[in-house]
Amino acid sequence: MGRLKQLLPINDKPVILHCIGTIIASGIDDIVAVIRDDSNDLKEILHGLPLRIVFNRKAESEMAESVRIGLHEADASATGVMICPSDHPLVAAGTFKTLLHAHEQDPQQILIPEYNGKKGHPVIFPRKVIEDVFSGMNLREIISNNPDRVRRIPVPDEGVLYNMNTKEDYKNILKWF
Repeated sequence: MGRLKQLLPINDKPVILHCIGTIIASGIDDIVAVIRDDSNDLKEILHGLPLRIVFNRKAESEMAESVRIGLHEADASATGVMICPSDHPLVAAGTFKTLLHAHEQDPQQILIPEYNGKKGHPVIFPRKVIEDVFSGMNLREIISNNPDRVRRIPVPDEGVLYNMNTKEDYKNILKWF
């Protein structure tokens, strides 16, 4: 992308603030943001928000490494952990609420939102299941190793599908937004 995608603007506001603002608006109050430690801009943008910031010093690592780092900071009494990639800025607050409600009803399930039959993000993992990242598994492996625990949650939110991995993805998000 040429620069940190979390800093790319959507309506004059960095992508990361869209993501975190929606999480906060959904009522989630225990937020751990895992960021690269070499990004002073991200540190500055997140400063003062109601969240804990931790650093992934391995900038080119898989998402599972960031999950491991974040889990060390997450509330140990939490029954689940929602993984919210910061390159999905269009997820609606209602989707977070729907997933949280489903987790309250069935906290032992891996909850994956789907829009028109397509899986998206964020995903909620039971706390005990997500801890498999400490044995070296990545998130896809955890999901595939626990097929009986996977529950897809239909949501009316196309935003769960939109991520930003390429410049074309970013342009599409700007158009959609």
